Amino acid sequence: MRLNSFDDFTPLKEIIVGSADGYVDRILDLSFDMFISDNLSGTRGYFPSLSTWRESEARSRRNDPDRLALKKRLLDELVEDVEGVAQQLEALSVKVHRPVEPAPDLTKVTTPAWDATVVPPLNVRDNTLIMGDEIIETPPTLRDRYFENQFLKPVFMEYFNQGARWTSMPRPVMTDASFDPNNENAAPNIEVPENPQPSPYDAGVELMIDAANCLRLGRDLIVNISNANHALACDWLERHLQGRFRVHRMHKLTQSHIDSVVVPLRPGTLLVRSADVADFLPEPLRKWDLIVPPAPQISDYPQYPNGDPIPPSPYIDLNVLSVDENTVMVNDACKTLIRTLEEHRFTVVPVQHRHRRLFGGGFHCFTLDTVRTGGAEDYI
Repeated sequence: MRLNSFDDFTPLKEIIVGSADGYVDRILDLSFDMFISDNLSGTRGYFPSLSTWRESEARSRRNDPDRLALKKRLLDELVEDVEGVAQQLEALSVKVHRPVEPAPDLTKVTTPAWDATVVPPLNVRDNTLIMGDEIIETPPTLRDRYFENQFLKPVFMEYFNQGARWTSMPRPVMTDASFDPNNENAAPNIEVPENPQPSPYDAGVELMIDAANCLRLGRDLIVNISNANHALACDWLERHLQGRFRVHRMHKLTQSHIDSVVVPLRPGTLLVRSADVADFLPEPLRKWDLIVPPAPQISDYPQYPNGDPIPPSPYIDLNVLSVDENTVMVNDACKTLIRTLEEHRFTVVPVQHRHRRLFGGGFHCFTLDTVRTGGAEDYI
């Protein structure tokens, strides 16, 4: 089918599901420091590792080999769970596309300004924004994901050959000077960047944003902005989409991604982390019905012994994937969320995903919907 995706809830026909194969290590650098934040102060009692990591001895040893070597058993379970997502979608009559697998010896990438390890194309939602019949590759915020979309190019070419538009936002040089550290009144960085270095390639603060900062509703695109990098990227989106889509700025709801904070399940209904989310939304969305599930508890998640920080939000299980306006894929471990959605008359498809807070990502993160039946509707 031709590329057509304007929202996250009309009937799903085709989708890309990421891959976890080869997810072995991650070198934590300045770009990761800027991305990860303690944006959940109200949950520190449940998840103390988030609030203590910044001051802990472990921070100084974050790149030690013993901390970079993830247990093979956990990785195997991650791969198994991601494959289960793909199989469940196929069982629901959705056509599933997959990325190219990185070569086993592809462990590092180098640019004139920096080098980084390579992570597999797992969270394919983050670096691509589908706007109707257009693929928009967004400027990455993490160095180790700079070339991640290369693994999606065969799928993108297939849609391009069927008539899709295909655009790449300006690629950042991504030196230390490219990052805006000022996200006051948003979530404070859990890591404080240490000793940023000047570079002959410095271009000043640059466009950087993940597509997961955005919420698509027909003709409307809502963009969460927490720093100057996001604001510049939103400037670009406004100019590029002018006349076709309306862009709304939402300031500092979170430090970056919003798809574990506010999720549209159908026209008029939002799944949200808390009722306070409404204060950040565009005025028309504040009138929508809000589903607020119970707050997660530490017992809802597997615990790990080495004391490393757990990057994703403890609300990661809100990262659900709608198959249509009545059917939602939900982590089978999240019984309270399943019960809450069923009480609101949704059909829940439970799917296994065990280590979501260790490796990051949920069902929405793992996927990029490319064909839904909806169009450029006026939802707000």
